[in-house]
Amino acid sequence: MSTLTEAKPVTLTAKDFATDQEVRWCPGCGDYSILAQVQKIMPAMGIPKENIVIISGIGCSSRFPYYMNTYGMHSIHGRATAIASGLKASRPELSVWIVSGDGDSLSIGGNHTMHMLRRNFDVNMLMFNNQIYGLTKGQYSPTSERQKVTKSTPYGSIDHPFNPLALAMGADATFLARSMDRDPKHLQAMLTRSYQHKGASFLDIYQNCNIFNDGAFEIFTEKGSKPEEVLFLEHGRPLLFGAAQNKGIKLEGLRPIIVELGGGVTADDLWIHDEKDFYKAQILVRMFDDPRSGPHFPRPFGVFYESERTCYEDMMQMQIEEAIMTKGPGDLDKLLRGREVWEIAG
Repeated sequence: MSTLTEAKPVTLTAKDFATDQEVRWCPGCGDYSILAQVQKIMPAMGIPKENIVIISGIGCSSRFPYYMNTYGMHSIHGRATAIASGLKASRPELSVWIVSGDGDSLSIGGNHTMHMLRRNFDVNMLMFNNQIYGLTKGQYSPTSERQKVTKSTPYGSIDHPFNPLALAMGADATFLARSMDRDPKHLQAMLTRSYQHKGASFLDIYQNCNIFNDGAFEIFTEKGSKPEEVLFLEHGRPLLFGAAQNKGIKLEGLRPIIVELGGGVTADDLWIHDEKDFYKAQILVRMFDDPRSGPHFPRPFGVFYESERTCYEDMMQMQIEEAIMTKGPGDLDKLLRGREVWEIAG
């Protein structure tokens, strides 16, 4: 007589998340690295592939769902955040990921991005930031620096660029982080932290477009310059940088300054990073490299800020349950008729 046995949990690998579709990005594009790191961290999440959904907008990055062996949707320009919000509201048990570019999410989709963040849906937003429009062949984007010469700005852009993390901070995002395509281990760590956060996570990923904006982030990725130009944020650790880790950031009031260790200055005198500190996070997201506006600071990478706030889909479900308990099942016909009636005199 045969007996039933319990099914053993299936151990997934990165290959299980790859599809049979040919990856069609330009050779050398930073998107390849981001795809590889996402596929590597997915097995450790322990979520069945059928419970993961990746939603994209329009752009080079938005081909992502085709290359992930999960559910997905290649949606509308700028509206990936809105569609993902609707999905999470109706299917809160799913792990929902948003893949978008800087043009897709900060230009035509800027409004949707802000509202998704402030509502705090439990979704993970990966913004591929290459500071250019790649799919439409090289126009300047909302994150392009001033005086950027492109096909749409032959005399240089006069727009003031968006600071993505400052924008997300202003929208009350509950998780903000930055990473880069050419640091796989760091990117994997930030992807994992994004997933572990309960609420809307916003991960700004510096991604090289080697066709239309090659080398935009070279100063942060090359071995010769990276130690002096990159400041890795670690919770509870001092803000140290430099090839010999002999430089740091110190606060004088609310103004950050660069100091060198030695001569009475130790790591204990430096700014200690606290991911929960809302006020210091405001300073960190503004530490941009602009030699015209002050001292040259290294660019921070890591988790800038994390806070706890009830997710939209949870509050919505609680509201529905409370309404049913107090008022009973809803009446759609009554709702459609509304509360206001006009009488037309004969």
